Amino acid sequence: MTCGGCVARVKATLVPMAEHVEVTLEPPQAIITNSHQSLMALNQALAGVGHYQLSALEAKSAAQPLKSEDVPKSWVATYYPLLLIFGFILLVTLSNQFSQAKAFNLEHWMMQFMAGFFLVFSFFKLLDVRSFADSYAMYDLLAMRYKPYGYVYPFIELGLGFAYLIGWQPLITNWITFVVMTFSSLGVIRSIVNKQKIRCACLGAVFNLPMSTVTIIEDLLMAGMALWMLLTQT
Repeated sequence: MTCGGCVARVKATLVPMAEHVEVTLEPPQAIITNSHQSLMALNQALAGVGHYQLSALEAKSAAQPLKSEDVPKSWVATYYPLLLIFGFILLVTLSNQFSQAKAFNLEHWMMQFMAGFFLVFSFFKLLDVRSFADSYAMYDLLAMRYKPYGYVYPFIELGLGFAYLIGWQPLITNWITFVVMTFSSLGVIRSIVNKQKIRCACLGAVFNLPMSTVTIIEDLLMAGMALWMLLTQT
Protein backbone atom coordinates (compact mmCIF):
# COMPACT_ATOMS: atom_id res chain seq x y z
CA MET A 1 0.00 0.00 0.00
CA THR A 2 1.33 3.38 -1.00
CA CYS A 3 -1.34 5.95 -0.14
CA GLY A 4 -4.44 6.69 1.89
CA GLY A 5 -6.57 5.60 -1.05
CA CYS A 6 -5.11 2.09 -0.85
CA VAL A 7 -5.91 1.94 2.87
CA ALA A 8 -9.50 3.04 2.24
CA ARG A 9 -10.06 0.47 -0.53
CA VAL A 10 -8.57 -2.43 1.46
CA LYS A 11 -10.58 -1.53 4.56
CA ALA A 12 -13.83 -1.15 2.60
CA THR A 13 -13.28 -4.63 1.14
CA LEU A 14 -12.46 -6.37 4.43
CA VAL A 15 -14.97 -4.70 6.79
CA PRO A 16 -17.97 -6.84 5.68
CA MET A 17 -15.89 -10.00 6.18
CA ALA A 18 -14.80 -9.59 9.81
CA GLU A 19 -15.92 -8.28 13.17
CA HIS A 20 -13.13 -5.70 13.36
CA VAL A 21 -10.65 -4.49 10.73
CA GLU A 22 -7.75 -2.09 11.25
CA VAL A 23 -5.72 -1.08 8.19
CA THR A 24 -2.62 1.12 8.44
CA LEU A 25 -0.23 2.63 5.93
CA GLU A 26 2.77 2.77 8.28
CA PRO A 27 3.38 -0.13 8.61
CA PRO A 28 1.40 -1.42 5.59
CA GLN A 29 -0.74 -4.06 7.28
CA ALA A 30 -4.29 -5.17 8.03
CA ILE A 31 -5.27 -6.58 11.42
CA ILE A 32 -8.46 -8.65 11.22
CA THR A 33 -10.41 -9.88 14.25
CA ASN A 34 -12.97 -12.72 14.24
CA SER A 35 -13.28 -13.16 10.49
CA HIS A 36 -15.82 -15.72 9.26
CA GLN A 37 -13.86 -16.15 6.03
CA SER A 38 -10.76 -18.19 5.25
CA LEU A 39 -7.45 -16.54 4.38
CA MET A 40 -7.93 -17.66 0.77
CA ALA A 41 -11.37 -16.03 0.59
CA LEU A 42 -10.01 -12.78 2.01
CA ASN A 43 -7.20 -12.71 -0.56
CA GLN A 44 -9.66 -13.43 -3.38
CA ALA A 45 -11.73 -10.44 -2.29
CA LEU A 46 -8.64 -8.21 -2.14
CA ALA A 47 -7.58 -9.30 -5.63
CA GLY A 48 -10.60 -7.46 -6.97
CA VAL A 49 -9.37 -4.07 -5.74
CA GLY A 50 -5.63 -4.30 -6.34
CA HIS A 51 -2.45 -6.30 -5.90
CA TYR A 52 -2.87 -6.94 -2.18
CA GLN A 53 -2.33 -10.18 -0.27
CA LEU A 54 -2.81 -11.17 3.34
CA SER A 55 -0.63 -13.61 5.23
CA ALA A 56 -0.79 -14.95 8.77
CA LEU A 57 1.59 -13.40 11.27
CA GLU A 58 4.16 -15.75 12.74
CA ALA A 59 5.79 -15.27 16.12
CA LYS A 60 9.48 -14.42 15.89
CA SER A 61 11.77 -16.26 18.29
CA ALA A 62 14.55 -13.70 18.25
CA ALA A 63 14.49 -9.94 18.41
CA GLN A 64 15.09 -8.28 15.08
CA PRO A 65 17.20 -5.14 14.73
CA LEU A 66 15.24 -1.98 14.10
CA LYS A 67 15.23 -0.61 10.59
CA SER A 68 15.71 3.11 10.05
CA GLU A 69 12.05 3.52 9.09
CA ASP A 70 10.99 1.80 12.35
CA VAL A 71 12.76 4.36 14.55
CA PRO A 72 10.22 6.93 15.78
CA LYS A 73 10.73 10.39 14.32
CA SER A 74 10.84 13.51 16.44
CA TRP A 75 7.89 15.92 16.33
CA VAL A 76 9.88 18.41 14.24
CA ALA A 77 11.01 15.73 11.77
CA THR A 78 7.48 14.38 11.40
CA TYR A 79 5.88 17.75 10.70
CA TYR A 80 8.84 19.37 8.94
CA PRO A 81 7.01 19.78 5.57
CA LEU A 82 4.06 21.47 7.29
CA LEU A 83 6.29 23.71 9.41
CA LEU A 84 8.33 24.67 6.35
CA ILE A 85 5.22 25.66 4.39
CA PHE A 86 3.82 27.72 7.27
CA GLY A 87 7.22 29.38 7.71
CA PHE A 88 7.44 30.34 4.04
CA ILE A 89 3.90 31.74 3.97
CA LEU A 90 4.54 33.69 7.18
CA LEU A 91 7.85 35.10 5.92
CA VAL A 92 6.47 36.13 2.52
CA THR A 93 3.31 37.77 3.89
CA LEU A 94 5.14 39.65 6.65
CA SER A 95 7.78 40.86 4.18
CA ASN A 96 5.09 42.04 1.79
CA GLN A 97 3.18 43.79 4.56
CA PHE A 98 6.16 45.71 5.92
CA SER A 99 7.43 46.65 2.46
CA GLN A 100 4.13 48.19 1.32
CA ALA A 101 2.70 49.74 4.47
CA LYS A 102 4.06 52.32 6.87
CA ALA A 103 2.19 50.64 9.73
CA PHE A 104 1.39 46.97 10.18
CA ASN A 105 -2.20 46.24 9.11
CA LEU A 106 -3.33 43.06 10.88
CA GLU A 107 -6.45 42.52 8.77
CA HIS A 108 -4.59 42.97 5.49
CA TRP A 109 -1.87 40.59 6.66
CA MET A 110 -4.47 37.98 7.67
CA MET A 111 -6.02 38.13 4.20
CA GLN A 112 -2.60 37.64 2.58
CA PHE A 113 -1.70 34.79 4.94
CA MET A 114 -5.01 33.01 4.35
CA ALA A 115 -4.63 33.47 0.59
CA GLY A 116 -1.21 31.83 0.74
CA PHE A 117 -2.48 29.06 3.00
CA PHE A 118 -5.41 28.06 0.82
CA LEU A 119 -3.53 28.37 -2.48
CA VAL A 120 -0.56 26.29 -1.31
CA PHE A 121 -2.60 23.62 0.46
CA SER A 122 -5.05 23.27 -2.44
CA PHE A 123 -2.06 22.86 -4.80
CA PHE A 124 -0.83 19.78 -2.93
CA LYS A 125 -4.34 18.30 -2.81
CA LEU A 126 -4.85 18.84 -6.55
CA LEU A 127 -1.67 16.89 -7.39
CA ASP A 128 -3.65 13.69 -6.72
CA VAL A 129 -7.30 14.48 -6.11
CA ARG A 130 -8.40 10.84 -6.00
CA SER A 131 -5.94 9.85 -3.28
CA PHE A 132 -6.83 12.97 -1.31
CA ALA A 133 -10.55 12.17 -1.57
CA ASP A 134 -9.93 8.60 -0.37
CA SER A 135 -7.88 9.81 2.61
CA TYR A 136 -10.29 12.64 3.44
CA ALA A 137 -13.24 10.21 3.46
CA MET A 138 -11.61 8.34 6.34
CA TYR A 139 -12.24 11.13 8.84
CA ASP A 140 -14.23 14.07 7.44
CA LEU A 141 -17.86 13.88 8.61
CA LEU A 142 -19.30 14.85 5.22
CA ALA A 143 -16.79 13.15 2.92
CA MET A 144 -17.24 9.78 4.64
CA ARG A 145 -20.98 9.92 3.82
CA TYR A 146 -20.78 11.74 0.49
CA LYS A 147 -17.46 10.94 -1.18
CA PRO A 148 -17.77 13.49 -4.06
CA TYR A 149 -17.24 16.20 -1.42
CA GLY A 150 -13.63 15.02 -1.16
CA TYR A 151 -13.17 15.78 -4.86
CA VAL A 152 -14.77 19.23 -4.50
CA TYR A 153 -12.95 20.30 -1.32
CA PRO A 154 -9.58 21.17 -2.97
CA PHE A 155 -11.42 23.51 -5.35
CA ILE A 156 -13.19 25.16 -2.40
CA GLU A 157 -9.78 25.91 -0.88
CA LEU A 158 -8.51 27.13 -4.26
CA GLY A 159 -11.48 29.47 -4.61
CA LEU A 160 -11.02 30.82 -1.09
CA GLY A 161 -7.33 31.41 -1.81
CA PHE A 162 -8.07 33.56 -4.84
CA ALA A 163 -10.93 35.32 -3.00
CA TYR A 164 -8.56 36.41 -0.22
CA LEU A 165 -5.85 37.29 -2.73
CA ILE A 166 -8.03 39.76 -4.67
CA GLY A 167 -10.14 40.85 -1.70
CA TRP A 168 -13.40 39.59 -3.22
CA GLN A 169 -16.49 40.06 -1.01
CA PRO A 170 -14.71 39.76 2.37
CA LEU A 171 -17.95 39.17 4.28
CA ILE A 172 -19.00 36.22 2.11
CA THR A 173 -15.46 34.83 1.91
CA ASN A 174 -14.98 34.93 5.68
CA TRP A 175 -18.34 33.29 6.36
CA ILE A 176 -17.57 30.44 3.96
CA THR A 177 -14.12 29.98 5.49
CA PHE A 178 -15.48 29.98 9.04
CA VAL A 179 -18.17 27.39 8.26
CA VAL A 180 -15.98 25.11 6.12
CA MET A 181 -12.94 25.09 8.41
CA THR A 182 -14.95 24.75 11.63
CA PHE A 183 -16.87 21.81 10.18
CA SER A 184 -13.64 20.27 8.89
CA SER A 185 -12.13 20.42 12.37
CA LEU A 186 -15.02 18.36 13.81
CA GLY A 187 -13.98 15.28 11.86
CA VAL A 188 -10.36 15.75 12.92
CA ILE A 189 -11.34 16.12 16.59
CA ARG A 190 -13.50 12.99 16.35
CA SER A 191 -10.62 10.97 14.88
CA ILE A 192 -8.18 12.09 17.57
CA VAL A 193 -10.65 11.45 20.40
CA ASN A 194 -11.22 7.93 18.99
CA LYS A 195 -7.41 7.51 18.74
CA GLN A 196 -7.54 6.60 15.06
CA LYS A 197 -4.07 6.20 13.55
CA ILE A 198 -4.75 7.57 10.09
CA ARG A 199 -3.05 9.82 7.61
CA CYS A 200 -3.73 13.55 7.61
CA ALA A 201 -4.92 14.70 4.18
CA CYS A 202 -4.02 18.37 4.70
CA LEU A 203 -1.14 18.13 2.20
CA GLY A 204 -2.88 15.64 -0.05
CA ALA A 205 -1.10 12.38 -0.86
CA VAL A 206 2.34 13.99 -1.24
CA PHE A 207 3.47 13.79 2.40
CA ASN A 208 2.71 11.10 4.95
CA LEU A 209 1.68 13.19 7.96
CA PRO A 210 -0.13 11.55 10.89
CA MET A 211 -3.41 12.95 12.17
CA SER A 212 -2.84 14.95 15.36
CA THR A 213 -3.72 18.14 17.23
CA VAL A 214 -1.58 19.98 14.65
CA THR A 215 -4.36 19.39 12.13
CA ILE A 216 -6.94 20.79 14.56
CA ILE A 217 -4.81 23.91 15.08
CA GLU A 218 -4.45 24.31 11.31
CA ASP A 219 -8.24 24.22 10.74
CA LEU A 220 -9.17 26.33 13.75
CA LEU A 221 -6.48 28.92 12.92
CA MET A 222 -8.18 29.63 9.60
CA ALA A 223 -11.63 29.59 11.21
CA GLY A 224 -10.41 31.91 13.98
CA MET A 225 -8.90 34.42 11.55
CA ALA A 226 -12.12 34.44 9.51
CA LEU A 227 -14.21 34.95 12.67
CA TRP A 228 -11.96 37.79 13.86
CA MET A 229 -12.39 39.62 10.55
CA LEU A 230 -16.15 39.04 10.63
CA LEU A 231 -16.36 40.58 14.10
CA THR A 232 -14.16 43.57 13.24
CA GLN A 233 -15.90 44.27 9.93
CA THR A 234 -19.40 44.46 11.42
